[in-house]
Amino acid sequence: MEIAEAVGQRLLLAFHGKESPSTEIERAIRDFQPAGISLFRSLNIDSPAQLRDLTGSLQRLARDSGLSPLLIATDQEGGQLMAVGAGTPLPGNMALGATGSESLARRAGEVLGCELAAMGVNVDYAPCVDVNINPHNPVVGVRSFGEDPAEVAILGAAMVEGIQSQGVAATAKHFPGHGDTASDSHHGLPFVPHSLERLRALEFVPYRSSIKAGTKLVMTAHLALPALDGPSAPPATLSPRVLKGVLRSELGFNGVIVTDALDMHAIRQGEALGGEAVKAAAAGADLLLVTANPRDQQRIHSALMNAAEGGGLDRSDLVASAARVLALKGWLARQPPAPDLGVIGSARHMEVAREIAERSITLVRNRANLLPLRLAPDQRIAVVVPKPLDLTPADTSSYVSLQLAGSLRQYHPRVDEFLIPYAPSDAEIRELLQVLPGYDLIVVGTLNAFEQEDQAALVRELHMTQVPVAVVALRLPYDLASFPEVRTYLCTYSLMEPSMRAVAGVLFGHLRPAGRLPVGIPGLHEAGFSMQG
Repeated sequence: MEIAEAVGQRLLLAFHGKESPSTEIERAIRDFQPAGISLFRSLNIDSPAQLRDLTGSLQRLARDSGLSPLLIATDQEGGQLMAVGAGTPLPGNMALGATGSESLARRAGEVLGCELAAMGVNVDYAPCVDVNINPHNPVVGVRSFGEDPAEVAILGAAMVEGIQSQGVAATAKHFPGHGDTASDSHHGLPFVPHSLERLRALEFVPYRSSIKAGTKLVMTAHLALPALDGPSAPPATLSPRVLKGVLRSELGFNGVIVTDALDMHAIRQGEALGGEAVKAAAAGADLLLVTANPRDQQRIHSALMNAAEGGGLDRSDLVASAARVLALKGWLARQPPAPDLGVIGSARHMEVAREIAERSITLVRNRANLLPLRLAPDQRIAVVVPKPLDLTPADTSSYVSLQLAGSLRQYHPRVDEFLIPYAPSDAEIRELLQVLPGYDLIVVGTLNAFEQEDQAALVRELHMTQVPVAVVALRLPYDLASFPEVRTYLCTYSLMEPSMRAVAGVLFGHLRPAGRLPVGIPGLHEAGFSMQG
């Protein structure tokens, strides 16, 4: 294998463009001979039909350039992170954790894989198998199945099997485990300070299970492990002890290791990025997830070529890595033909989303016996919800239009919605407190209010009025810790419409709340708790 070909098979490029490949990516494909392309919602994706046309154009471009078929990858996790917004609105991993259903996790994976295959995407950067131990983790949260490593392992492996049953490669992420960090690797380098024994007993557990289930890829995390690399530990992405030592040798993973995005600021940027990419390749990463910046692509390619030609990268490692990538492409080539676009949002797939939503709604408190709601036709409900926004770069919540009020109107005619900012001002809170006491019931949706004091303050103020209040945690369930006096509290773990329909059904007694907490609420309730309606 020529050095240029082996180096090219280390690269996953990105670009700006939706209708057709950009001039820059056309040139990069010809010049760098990359293994594939990563697609992102904001850069590349409008609709399933548009995406199918774009992936077809990319594959034709590769073929015309004499390359093997491209890996085309995206982040379609379900819930918080949906690269293809028009896909089936699956509630996401923590909702699956609340169901405790291995079967539903597998079926969710089947939906994800089937719909991506229909659009010409052959690698899913999913599932996230991080164990969400830290309530203040800013980057994982509801992307995790929960805090029990054994349950995360079971559900993650089932999702891997489901995705790959549809001919799409799954990616277990973010190794060695991003669930117990309090900072976001998009912005800096988090440290996981635990001993190797603790890591083996908790963080590594879901990866063993995903590897046993046959995951084709594992994605690295840009976080430091002092237990392995000492007090000046580099990001795991750049660590031979983590990738070659633990992931390859100890856990026995023989598939493709892909880095998390190299434009994240736990990795040095600018002129230093080329050297960081060489370190990642030398550490054992097979695929480097490169930014859409043409200058960064050139930096990384040049640095890899110089290292390969100058001996900085071992020739046998280069060939072995390229062979793993080509073996993945060979597996993809043996898969059945992709389904047509009619599978996307099909009745069968929507039924999976509905079942996850209905089985995940968790009733944590009903101390006032407010539920099920019993309202006269002339009584009025006020629904107060924050406008969804992206709380991390790994988030597509800002694209969601919350349907909580509309879902409640299916059961009661007099429902008014009050849309507030994620962080309401004192003036906005005062205005609400002047209006809302005129209602007969207040339903408040919260978005990580345990991290947003203004939301929490609003809930506490509403609780002190004479109007009954039901609080619905729309994302993480930890919010109750910020207003423990609240007497009616439910969790959806998701903003998606099926979850809004399900929680409305629970509030009015048409559905039984069957979910249980996949994570504990500090000082109040342990994981596994539910009133079970």
